[in-house]
Amino acid sequence: MRPVVLIVAGMLFAGMGLFALVAPARLTEPFAIPVTTAAGRSEVRAVYGGFGLALAAALCWSAMGSDELRRGVVLAVAVALAGMAVGRVLSRLLDGPVPFYPVWFYFWVETVAAAALLAVD
Repeated sequence: MRPVVLIVAGMLFAGMGLFALVAPARLTEPFAIPVTTAAGRSEVRAVYGGFGLALAAALCWSAMGSDELRRGVVLAVAVALAGMAVGRVLSRLLDGPVPFYPVWFYFWVETVAAAALLAVD
């Protein structure tokens, strides 16, 4: 079960990463964040694209690696996902309500993914 969770989580990050590299402006559309400059596209490609692919590689590599490697990768990715979810809650408190999609949809994706990673480790 553990390798399946790690690989599925890795595939989700890989999908996001590839999408960000290919179509950075489309990635941010659901959040109403226009990406109209080369610097903006570079930022989306770096943070969502490059970082997403790096996390995908780390998760998939950890599925086949040592227990020590796996524990470190799983903890780092789970904490990052939990931090993203907490950021959404803080934003709700500071900025007010937002529609379920995309904000709360991704809150649940992040929360469930973090919990699943911690549960299999």
